[in-house]
Amino acid sequence: MSEAPADYEAFWHHYLREHARPGTRALHFLGSGLAIVFLVAAIAFLSWQFLVAAIVAGYGFAWIGHFVVEKNRPATFGHPLWSLISDFRMLWFWLTGRLDDEIRKAHGG
Repeated sequence: MSEAPADYEAFWHHYLREHARPGTRALHFLGSGLAIVFLVAAIAFLSWQFLVAAIVAGYGFAWIGHFVVEKNRPATFGHPLWSLISDFRMLWFWLTGRLDDEIRKAHGG
């Protein structure tokens, strides 16, 4: 983002535009899903290794999507907390079948 977003909602629309390709979103969903599974395992087994796996899976798949598929810079670098929130928000909208509407809004539609 060339300038700082005015608020989270402005960031959210930018975030969705930076995830325009379905392949990028699919890699995010895979990484987020694995991160959730590994976080549950980390808690269940009190294992720091699963915690590390959650971080690697969550960021790893997302960054592959950005650098290889989308060919852009992950929003995490500039806005880590908003980016994390947006990643799970995007996953939730996808799981509930409302992501396409959000993407249209982000593109002014």
